[in-house]
Amino acid sequence: MEVTQISHRIIADLLLERTGQQLTEGRQWRIGSALAGVFREYGIDNLDQLVCMLGTGDSGELSRKVVEALLNNETYFFRDRQLFQQLSETVLPDLAEKRAGTRRLSIWSAGCSTGQEALSLSMMFADRPHMWRGWKIEILGTDISTHAIAAARRACYSQFEIQRGLGVAQMLRHFNETPRGWEPDPALLTPICYRVGNVLDVQSRPERFDLVLCRNVLLYFDGETRQRALGRVADSLRDDGWLMLGAGETMAGKAGRFAPATDVQGLYRCVEPRAPALSTRMAAAR
Repeated sequence: MEVTQISHRIIADLLLERTGQQLTEGRQWRIGSALAGVFREYGIDNLDQLVCMLGTGDSGELSRKVVEALLNNETYFFRDRQLFQQLSETVLPDLAEKRAGTRRLSIWSAGCSTGQEALSLSMMFADRPHMWRGWKIEILGTDISTHAIAAARRACYSQFEIQRGLGVAQMLRHFNETPRGWEPDPALLTPICYRVGNVLDVQSRPERFDLVLCRNVLLYFDGETRQRALGRVADSLRDDGWLMLGAGETMAGKAGRFAPATDVQGLYRCVEPRAPALSTRMAAAR
């Protein structure tokens, strides 16, 4: 095996260890372009030199930057319009009916990248004020990339970013052009909270979500890790909640506790509720 091939394997193992994501041989072609900025910053000429530097005792910051550079943060507003249409026509009306008593909805955007997905959700609620007036809407956006979360919190988008997925009328209704770029109306940010996190992490919040969007995240996991991620999602979701994956993702034969919810690929319901907590089972047995 050539040195560079060994270096590819070491970089792939670093990504797997830190994130659970696989860098398969079919994706290794992007290592060079993804790490170009790191090479320039550290004056590195090639991958073998990078691996040597990663082997030193004080390479923690370099390791972090390498992993960040290898993450895929591709996103845009209302990505996969058909799925967002199904949210508007099927999912949200269903949840509005079921949560009419509490008038509260909790949504998790897992792998939220730089915030466009969470903002797309917020726009959907803002565009139907008659339906959601008086409701408490909470949207949690998480991503393993600290760089992406920082950008999401900054909430300032370039002309290229703002035009991806938004029509002119929608853009002008919800965003303001500033010297820094396009910034959302402050009301859009009110229900959103961002934090760094991996879908593989155990959720610490006591309340479960009504809707989870986990789109194009599972693509980078092997089968076992994908099942673990789906288990984490199922545990975080209310028994009558909804899961939305990417339009191009499929769980054929690997859905675990989920089943397709509609004829539109990407929407799922939990068919095997999580087991009640031990204290609950003991109380029921008394």
